[in-house]
Amino acid sequence: MKNIACALLLSTALVMPATAMAKDVNVTVDMKSYGGPGAYLAVYLVDGAGQFQQTLWVAGRKSKYYRHLKGWARGVSSTGGSIDGLTGPSVGSGRSLTVRANIADALINAGYQVVVDSAVEDWGDRPHDAAVPLVNGASAGGSGFVGKLSVKM
Repeated sequence: MKNIACALLLSTALVMPATAMAKDVNVTVDMKSYGGPGAYLAVYLVDGAGQFQQTLWVAGRKSKYYRHLKGWARGVSSTGGSIDGLTGPSVGSGRSLTVRANIADALINAGYQVVVDSAVEDWGDRPHDAAVPLVNGASAGGSGFVGKLSVKM
């Protein structure tokens, strides 16, 4: 019985610091009212040099269209990244998407950026539609289908 208690105590001591070293981050993408079909979006992190680091979310279920999210698709293919469990439906004109991600503290306030690529069928593709620093309260307008991108912690 003492061995089990010691093992539980030790495993808890090892797991707790790992959970304390990450922060829940809410990324909100507000779409412009462009009047077209739902947009495919890739929400991802890049480092200070603009190199792809991590997928946070992909909106749009048909993977054959992911190639239109050009900056993200290039980054995922070059790193062999996985998007399992990080997908959902496309986002309609005038709607919002909020992604909640658990991001390592070491990336926050360290020069990383949240980037959104967008694509709407028959309306075009917008790589790097919007980008903001990975800091609390950051927000910026988009250059294509994204009206506003914001980060809250």
